[in-house]
Amino acid sequence: MSIVTRIIFHVDLDCFFAAVEARDHPEYRGKPLIVGADPKGGMGRGVATTCSYEARKFGIHSGMPISKAYKLCPEGIYVHGSHSNYRIVSENVMNIIRTYSEEFQPASIDEAYLDLTGICDNFESAYKLAEKLKTEIKTSIGITSSVGIASTKSIAKIATDYNKPDGITVVEQDLDSIKLFLKTLDITRISGIGKKSKKYYNSKGIKKIGDFYKIGYKKTVKWFGKHGEWIWKVINGLDDRPVKEFHKRKSYGKERTFFEDRPINEIISKLKELNERIHEK
Repeated sequence: MSIVTRIIFHVDLDCFFAAVEARDHPEYRGKPLIVGADPKGGMGRGVATTCSYEARKFGIHSGMPISKAYKLCPEGIYVHGSHSNYRIVSENVMNIIRTYSEEFQPASIDEAYLDLTGICDNFESAYKLAEKLKTEIKTSIGITSSVGIASTKSIAKIATDYNKPDGITVVEQDLDSIKLFLKTLDITRISGIGKKSKKYYNSKGIKKIGDFYKIGYKKTVKWFGKHGEWIWKVINGLDDRPVKEFHKRKSYGKERTFFEDRPINEIISKLKELNERIHEK
């Protein structure tokens, strides 16, 4: 049996905003629920922030224009949501997660990493601990979560999405296990490859993660440069980034949605105002 070098958890709250709304409003449960802008009968501006799994069956996803979401599912429940409430719930969840390891890193309002190396002897015991963590979150907070377990942060994050919702996915640290898990997945599962850059990779014949294994290290780096090196590290379990909590805020943002078309000078004026408000921070 090989020695386990690292055991990393990625914990992700399932459809977080929608889950909190369904928890607080029993009448929403089991129905297509969309959190985001007011659709205004299909004429609204803005986007769907998130949605329930019932809404996803209609093709709705996070970031979709709310007008399109409404056209796909006019019978859905549309709510603006309470971000102050989401922050409180998130803080309560994070307080639970951080008790499982001193090496804790919140990644966003609804996800976090844990380093369980030294706490769990192997991936079997890690699975049992993940079950305990998920049960505690569900019992104490009333929402479900999914956990990805691997030897690196990047693979743990990819694993989290594999059995959503309310799932646990383990990818053991040996290269054969890593390759078996990753090879059939779409390349967009790798951080840094989005919908736009995907087209470039596809033009090179790269559609599945397994295609990187086929072309090898030299071509991956030659074709894709520094990001190619990052890709190779990810898919071979060589991502050694530590689980570390950052207290300094990395970014600030402000936004304003216009509910009807406005003159360009008004838009520029609003951008200047938002810029000033950000720099007041």
